[in-house]
Amino acid sequence: MRPRPSPRAALFAILVTASAAAAVVFGANPLGSRPITTREGALPAGTDLNDDLFDQPTERFVFEAAGGKRSYLFNLGDMAFSSPAIFGGLARQAGVSCDTCHQNGAGNPKLYVPGLSLRPGTFDTTGGLFNPKTDNGVLDAVTPPSLRGARHLAPYGHDGRSASLRDFIRNVVVNEFAGPEPAPEILDALVTYVQDISFLANPYLTAGGRLSEGASAAARRGEALFYKPFPRDASLSCAECHKPSAAFVDRLVHDVGSGGLFKTPTLVNANYNAPYFHDGRYDTYEQVIGHFDQAFALGLTDEQKHDLVAYLETVGHGEQPYTRETVDAVLDEIDNFASVLDTALANRDLPVIELAVDTVGNEWRELGEQFPDRTNTAIVGGLPERLAARRATLAAGLSLRRIAMAAAAGDYQGARRAYAGYRSDAAAAAPVVKQAVAWSLFDPKMRERHFAALRQLDELAATPAADSRAPGR
Repeated sequence: MRPRPSPRAALFAILVTASAAAAVVFGANPLGSRPITTREGALPAGTDLNDDLFDQPTERFVFEAAGGKRSYLFNLGDMAFSSPAIFGGLARQAGVSCDTCHQNGAGNPKLYVPGLSLRPGTFDTTGGLFNPKTDNGVLDAVTPPSLRGARHLAPYGHDGRSASLRDFIRNVVVNEFAGPEPAPEILDALVTYVQDISFLANPYLTAGGRLSEGASAAARRGEALFYKPFPRDASLSCAECHKPSAAFVDRLVHDVGSGGLFKTPTLVNANYNAPYFHDGRYDTYEQVIGHFDQAFALGLTDEQKHDLVAYLETVGHGEQPYTRETVDAVLDEIDNFASVLDTALANRDLPVIELAVDTVGNEWRELGEQFPDRTNTAIVGGLPERLAARRATLAAGLSLRRIAMAAAAGDYQGARRAYAGYRSDAAAAAPVVKQAVAWSLFDPKMRERHFAALRQLDELAATPAADSRAPGR
């Protein structure tokens, strides 16, 4: 589980004490950029990256189920996945990473970028905002899919354009987000990480994809309908394309009346993958079933539709789909990311060292933003603890910079000394940060107060000042 603190936190301390007049001046936003209470100021007004999540999609990995442990390559891929540094230009400036569209490896149902999205949960990968060279002049937004079970879901892309996950990831980095050519090791690491993202456990499914004894009667009736041949073509059925024994896919593309040839999506854990279809046109299973009922003249009764919905909900279930963010989880992830430096320093791998320093430094900075300083009147109490936490996270981040500076100068002995110093600073920061949790944005009550104050500021910034409308002004 990776930290995704609100990008508003750092700026909130400045804004909360601003006068109403100043808020109006800044909120007027004459250039059309996003309000200044967000990090994504470079993106179009109205952008929503859904990065204020508190209950986040749960991560499960194949190595965990097998009793293994995180490898160097896995940690490197996990780190690169959450790092804007592998992208270029605007994406890097705005803090966009792979994790922006695939939060904790799942989807992002609220992702919305004006000009690149048809609706929340969709994104045009061939638009020109992030890379003008790939602009095809058409708004053809698609849903960034969940990556759970990706190892079973080739080919990749809604149109099945790529049999190779490695080639597909490279295209995302270089072409869709204008990043530099990734080092082979970085690509290998990203593939390792993505292939290890596991489906959530589903106690209602057997290993062969059939319903288990715990499934409801309605779901069982729906399962029978799922296997039933279509009235006008006995060679077709839902199960013919969504093969239960193969993660509910057939690895082929089909025309199902949605405007082209698109690959069969998995139904495993699909309860958390809305909106549905390649372009996100449907929000519910009822709408999806209605589409197939009409497109293939299935003649379903209302009761049969109900049973199919029950079946899809059962297949799409996943245990503990969301996990509450905690400071311990954040610190663990920072430690996992930083561990990449053990191998990178030994190998004198400067690109990986620089990527790790940049990414882990950002993680410490964002962790510090979870402890707003003295100007935040929405959080009462714990000011000394909050300030101490901010100082501790800052110190850890500064230690990292010394590693990169020494390595860039070819002084790897000095870099290793700086790394030892960083480890000491990180170890010292952990208890200080934990002591301040009760007055941080990790506390649900404090978080609600914080964002309630932010909403008031946004409303204030969007409302013209009364004196600006007065006669003679």
